[in-house]
Amino acid sequence: MAFGDGPDDLALDLAWKQFCDHLRTAGRSAFKDANPATPLQRADAFRFLTQNLGQAFDLALETKDPAFPQIHAFTTPTMKLGGDVADFTYRQAWIDGAHAYRLTGRKGTARWLNVTVQGPRPDLIPGTDWPSLHEPFGDVPECNILGARIEADAEGRFELFVGGEARPRNWLPTTPGSRKLFIREAFDRWDETPTTLTIERIGMGTPRPLPDPARMIEAMDWAGRFLTGLMRDWPEHSWATSRGVCDPTARNRFPADKTANDASDARRGRMAAHMVWHLEPQEALIVEMDMHPGFWIFGMGGAFAGSMDFLHRPVSYTPARTCVDGDGVVRLVLSQDDPGVHNWLDTQGFSDGNLTYRNLLTQDAATFRTLLVPRDALMAHLPADTARVSRAEREAMLLTRYRAIKQRYAI
Repeated sequence: MAFGDGPDDLALDLAWKQFCDHLRTAGRSAFKDANPATPLQRADAFRFLTQNLGQAFDLALETKDPAFPQIHAFTTPTMKLGGDVADFTYRQAWIDGAHAYRLTGRKGTARWLNVTVQGPRPDLIPGTDWPSLHEPFGDVPECNILGARIEADAEGRFELFVGGEARPRNWLPTTPGSRKLFIREAFDRWDETPTTLTIERIGMGTPRPLPDPARMIEAMDWAGRFLTGLMRDWPEHSWATSRGVCDPTARNRFPADKTANDASDARRGRMAAHMVWHLEPQEALIVEMDMHPGFWIFGMGGAFAGSMDFLHRPVSYTPARTCVDGDGVVRLVLSQDDPGVHNWLDTQGFSDGNLTYRNLLTQDAATFRTLLVPRDALMAHLPADTARVSRAEREAMLLTRYRAIKQRYAI
C-alpha cells in the first residue's frame, strides 16, 4: 500500500502540511520584539514552543472527548504555558453540558484549591473589542468551588459531581455552553501535599472510539492554531487586556491603580498584579510590599510570561517562605547572581521578564514600591536587619525546593 491508496490520504496529508506550516509560523514569533535578542532568551522562546508542542495533541486529541474525560496537567516543571505562576499547579479536563461527571480524590494539605467550570469561549473578551486569549484559554468562568467547601471524610477522600441533577453538597452545575474544568491548587509551605484527582463520566459503559481521519484532521488544525496562538499572544495579550498589568514600557514597577479584581476574578478565586522588568547584569531591583494578611504569591516569568525554572531556582515566594523585615515590609531582590539575601529572585540570566503577584483568600490591597540600584551597592539600600543566607544555606534551600516541587508533581 502506498500514499494515495487510502480514501483519506490526501486530506490527512494536507492537514499535516498545514500543521507544519502553523509550527513554522509559531517559530517565527520567537524573534518578536517582546523577546530580547539575547542568546538565552531566543533559545528560551523555542523551548517554550517545543514544551507546548509536546502537549499540543494531548489537548487537541488524547483528552479532548468530553464523553471520555481525563485530567491533564498543562503546566509542569518542564512544560510552561504563559501566565502560570510557580507555586500553583494547573490542571484541566474537557467536559460539556450534556453529560454529568464524578471527580474522585483525596485532599492534600495545600493552602488553596479552586475547581471552576468554564463556559463558552467568545471571539472577543466580553464587553471589549479585544480578542480572546488563545485556546485552551479565553473561556468564561461560570461557577466554582473552593477546596474548603468540598466535604470529605476523615481521611480526606471525597467525590465532587459536575453537571446533572442538582445535589445538596459537592456539586457544580453546568450549562449547555460548559466546556472545561479548570483546577488550580496553590502551595505555601514546602511540606504541603497535592490533592489527587481523577474524573469519569457518569454512565460510561463502552470503550472510547478510536480517532478516525476526520477527528485526526480536526486535531491537527486545533494543535496548529494552539501553537501559533500561544506564540502570538504571549506576552502582548496580557499587556493589552489584563487589568493587573501596567504599560509594558513602564518597566520595573507595578501599576499603581490596576488590579485584576472583578466578578470573573472572584470565580477564579484571586486578585492579581503584574510587573514587566528589565535588568542589566550590573543592576538589582528591590521590590517592596507592606506585609498584609492572607495568602499571596510572587512568581517570576520569562519574556513569554511562562514561569521560570521553579524546580531548581528561587523564582517564587509565599508568606511561609519569606522573611519580613523589622519594619513590616516584604523586600524581594531581583538580580542575576546570588546577593546573599534570603528573599532573592533569580533572573536566571535573563535581561527581561515578568513578576506576577497573586492574592488569594482575602481582599487585602497590596502596596508596591520598587527601586533599581547598582548591584554592588545593593546592601546600602536594604535595612540592616535584612535576612542573609550563606552559600551552604542557599544550597539547602534549593534542595528543599527541589524535593517539594517533585512531590507536588509526583516526579
